Amino acid sequence: MAENTELSPTDWVREQTERILQQGTTDGVEIFDRPVVLLTMTGAKSGKKRYVPLMRVEDGGRYAIVASKGGAPEHPVWYFNLKANPEVTLQDGAKVVTLRARELEGAERAQWWQRAVDAYPPYAEYQTKTSRQIPVFVLE
Repeated sequence: MAENTELSPTDWVREQTERILQQGTTDGVEIFDRPVVLLTMTGAKSGKKRYVPLMRVEDGGRYAIVASKGGAPEHPVWYFNLKANPEVTLQDGAKVVTLRARELEGAERAQWWQRAVDAYPPYAEYQTKTSRQIPVFVLE
């Protein structure tokens, strides 16, 4: 991963990212006892590379990411980064791949939303906390 990539200002997110970078793998790094992947994306305003550890939602070698922000009324900042710059690097375990994010709608979103809830059940509760539909992206 890039040396000039910025770490999160949020302590627990920065600590998780540093652990992944030190280990060279996402293995053993979890959020609420669930595995994570590490995304590297480009900031919409700054143009700087940023690390974002997210819940691992995978099916048949394809990945999805969920912009839940714990059910907050607004999207996480990384949502806007991804909309502006959809090319990302995903690390799962020691494997690193470059992918493109695409926001889902309709039946495809519903299918991936269920996979996300299966991978991390609190997503269902997060949706009840907000009036916005929580965005789901597939990484291709």
